[in-house]
Formats: sequence, C-alpha cells, structure tokens
Amino acid sequence: MIGLLSYAVFFSTVASILAIAVLGLNLQWGFTGLFNGGVVAFFGAGAYGTLILGGTPQADHLGGFGLIYPLALAGGAVAAGLLAWVVGVLTLRLRQDYLAIATFGIAVTFENVMRNAEALSGGAKGFRGFERPLRGLFGDGFAYNLFFFCLVLLLLVAVYLFLERLVRSPFGRLLRAIREDEDAARSLGKAPARVRLVSFITGSAIIGIAGGLYATFYAFVSPQDVLPTLTFQIWAMLIVGGAGNNRGAVFGAFLIWGAWTASGWALSRFAPVEAQLYTGSIQYILIGSIIVAMLLWRPQGLLPERLVLSQSGQPVKPRQQGA
Repeated sequence: MIGLLSYAVFFSTVASILAIAVLGLNLQWGFTGLFNGGVVAFFGAGAYGTLILGGTPQADHLGGFGLIYPLALAGGAVAAGLLAWVVGVLTLRLRQDYLAIATFGIAVTFENVMRNAEALSGGAKGFRGFERPLRGLFGDGFAYNLFFFCLVLLLLVAVYLFLERLVRSPFGRLLRAIREDEDAARSLGKAPARVRLVSFITGSAIIGIAGGLYATFYAFVSPQDVLPTLTFQIWAMLIVGGAGNNRGAVFGAFLIWGAWTASGWALSRFAPVEAQLYTGSIQYILIGSIIVAMLLWRPQGLLPERLVLSQSGQPVKPRQQGA
C-alpha cells in the first residue's frame, strides 16, 4: 500500500510538472497560434538555469552560486524567457511551418550545446551538485516527495489561474484576434508582432518553470532530458487535451503521461524479451499514433476551446488552428 501511494505521488508530481509546460505551450499555440517546435529548449533552459543558480560549487562546470531556491527557480524562468526573446526576435516573422522548423532547429542546437559545452553544463555527464530545497527537514524519502508534490501542485494552480485571468482579459481577446486574423488586428491599430513576442516569451518562461521543477525533483539534468522527443510528448498532451482550453491542457498532460507510463509497464511485463529492447521506440510510435488519430478523429481535442460570443450575442465557434 505504501509503495502504491509512493508511486502515485511520483506519477502526479511528474504529470503536474509536465502540465505546467503544456499550459505554457497552450498560451503560445492555443491562444496565439504560434507553432513552437522547440519546447524542449526552453524547458532545458529553465532546468539548467535553476541548477546553475542554485547549485553548489563544482570543479568541472559552471555553477555554485547557491541562491535560495525561489530565486534559482525564478532565474531559470528568466533564462528561458531570455532565450525566447532572442529566438522570437529572429523567428516570429515566420509563419506556421517555417516557424515550426526554425524553433525545432533551436531545440536541436540547444541539446548539442549542452552535450558538448562541458564547462557550462557538465556535458554528457550531466549537471551535478544541486541540493534539493528543504531536504534537511524532510529527508529523501516519501515525506520529501509528498512535500515537493504539494509545491508543484501549488505552482500548477497558480499558473492555471494566472493564464485563465490573462486569456479572459482584453489582452487575451487580443491574442485570439491576432490568431484568427492578424491583418484585421493590425488594421485596428494593434501591433501583432509585439503581442506575439510577449506571448512567446511568457509561454516560454512558464515552460522554463516546469523545466526548473523537473530538474529540482531529480536534482540532476543531462542532455538526455532535453531530447527533442520531449517536445512531441508535450505537443501530444496539448493536442489530445484540447488547444485553447487550459483545463484541456492539464487533462491531456495527465492522460498522456498515464498512457506513457502504462505502456512502458505493459511492454516490460508482457512483451517478448526481443521486443522489450525497443520499448522506447515503441512508446514513441504510440505517441505519434495518438497524435495522428486525434487529428483525424477529434482535431479540437477532448476538451475543446469553449465557444465565444459574437457582437450579436450568438455563439461562434473559433476557427480551427492553422486553418
């Protein structure tokens, strides 16, 4: 029983961290129409930034600033936001497919830099020397994992409420207007390029918070944690849950993480030994199949974006993303 409860806490912690990242992506794609194919780069910037700022001195890589944890986590989010600012200035003039390709290239570049820049990130060996916050008070067992889950859940609720308030504000309506018809928004005196950049930076900073929490939970990060496949996992969570709906983003994160872990368990338990060698590849095929199936069967997701009211008061269904 204790083992089952411990695993439930572990599962919920990781799913909640990923849900924060999906919420950040939802701001970019679901509400603004920005196809960010480099999610993992901003996730990794938050992870490495948090550990660098909050870690202890190490001989073989940057770090040792020893900032208190809230400042270290905030610094990781700022690092992701600064990366997003640089990337956004360079790429946000592109549209749809071209933006996706450019940002995916950023993700590949980030992973290669972290793998080879040993003085910055520890290289392929990963980043070590991070003391988990309040470890001395709770220890390393179930009590600490439960405390950290509560912390992650608190941040997930805070991010959710912040985004709900944001998208219901005039700025949120402006995001939807730019998503639906950028030329019309520009004709009304708005500045779509500036608004798109603000949305991109804000969403990336939120993704950076998720990366910082992920690295804190494991007290370690390496290039294996920032492979581009993580981008597709997060996208699958948003597509299945429902872009443009924050509840759908959270629901999709838990659902796809559950499918991922359940498939790994089932393959290791019931698949032939020869097939178990390819468990990771089979899981990636599963994620890809889920994305394709959802796009064909229910492209709006399980919890689609809610209807908005026209000026006449009649419900109007938002245009499909990318249409």
